[in-house]
Amino acid sequence: MNADWLPVLILLVPLSGALLALLNRRAAPYFSVLAAFITLLLGISAAWHVEAQGPIHASDGLFALDALGALYLLPVCFVYFTSSLYAIGYLWARKQEQASDEAEPRYRQYFPLMNVFALVILAVPLVANLALMWIAIELTTVFSAFLVAYEDRAEALEAAWKYVALTSMGAMIALLGVLMLYYGTHAAGQAPTWNGLLRAAPHMSAPLLLLAFVLWLIGFGAKTGLVPMHTWLPDAHSQAPASVCAVLSGVETSAALYMLLRIYPALAANPGIHDPAAWYMTAGLITVGSAAFMLLQVHDFKRMFAYSTIEHMGIILTACGIGAAVHEQGTVYQLFAHGFTKSFCFFAAGLAGIIFGTQEIAKVRGLISRSPAAGWALVLGTLAIAGAPPFALFLSEFEILYTGYSSGQYLPTGLLTAFIVIAFIALAYQATRIAFGAPDNIPEQHTAPTIKIPRSSLAAMAIAFIPMFVFGFYLPAPLLHLVHEAALMLEVPA
Repeated sequence: MNADWLPVLILLVPLSGALLALLNRRAAPYFSVLAAFITLLLGISAAWHVEAQGPIHASDGLFALDALGALYLLPVCFVYFTSSLYAIGYLWARKQEQASDEAEPRYRQYFPLMNVFALVILAVPLVANLALMWIAIELTTVFSAFLVAYEDRAEALEAAWKYVALTSMGAMIALLGVLMLYYGTHAAGQAPTWNGLLRAAPHMSAPLLLLAFVLWLIGFGAKTGLVPMHTWLPDAHSQAPASVCAVLSGVETSAALYMLLRIYPALAANPGIHDPAAWYMTAGLITVGSAAFMLLQVHDFKRMFAYSTIEHMGIILTACGIGAAVHEQGTVYQLFAHGFTKSFCFFAAGLAGIIFGTQEIAKVRGLISRSPAAGWALVLGTLAIAGAPPFALFLSEFEILYTGYSSGQYLPTGLLTAFIVIAFIALAYQATRIAFGAPDNIPEQHTAPTIKIPRSSLAAMAIAFIPMFVFGFYLPAPLLHLVHEAALMLEVPA
């Protein structure tokens, strides 16, 4: 297959899945899983081509995929597939738990939206034009808001409206930054693409470029969940179905962060902007520190994983500031591994919610005794997202901290270490209470009838566990090379 067609096919397959899901309600889940699986194979093919032969440029410059884009594309494709598989049985089980008047889940509403939601996330690393990327990120809000409110509860509707209001305001602010970059690249005789921006950056007005970045930091920071623009994220993640949370938290919040990472080399290339890393470290440390202390007082285990997402977005931003000057690969590997790990966590949390009929940590004890599969999944997922070995995030966080200390950046690295330790303690404490607490401490009215865990959800969780675990101690040579090439793209130009 000609690689130039891969970006187009990657976007056409989920669109086809959405259309087919509209045609037949009963077959909608299976059309969606098939579309997601084909998209995963195409995404792997595209990343393989980028690693072996270099970036893809297609459709007269409309699409482009380089190493950093490919490294983000892979977890998006993977989470799209696992969440589609997970949702088949999960939505059925939710109907049983809620004793809804509807006989069956609204597959015809859910799966077309999920396919289109995946499509617009996939477009972020594939389209070449900065404005098209902004449009794709804004469309992720539009389509995912309906998924957040899928269960039609008052709390879910409120969370969806809050999500739309805050992230859309952020998008308008980010749009001003996009327009400024359009002006700057055009004035320098370059196209408004990442490569064009890098070529134009040394010749752009430093105040113009810096102002565009600040607008991006505020606008895309709201979408990413950076503190203090984070308030929508715990609400949306606590109310959306777990299959939606896996995509929201695993890869959608990373889309806006991807934009912030990619503008860093342009800032560093402009001689009039001094120490852009300070912006990244400051915003990142504020976010990590706030999330770490929020984790100490969380009362809902889906909100717990939502605050963990905020923490990880801050870690990635801080790592970019710490490590870009010395070619540290932990930043891009953290972005890559977070998608696999966080989706697994929400899969486990969704099953725990079904088993106990509540998400309140105080009312959930002895999960392992009620369901060993869900209980151990929650424990392992929590350890993985907290950065414990031998999971994938341990490697990235270890390299980030090692690079910071070895390069003499003791203050930001020390603060980052302290916040990561606090978050680790909080996560481990909460997971221990949920999994190993004595079941007889829970009042009878707070326990739900025994519900059989859906096979599709267990299968999706098992598949999601594989990269989270294996990539903690082994990376295939092509993937390792892709990580290396992606890290080079964030390096400060000489």
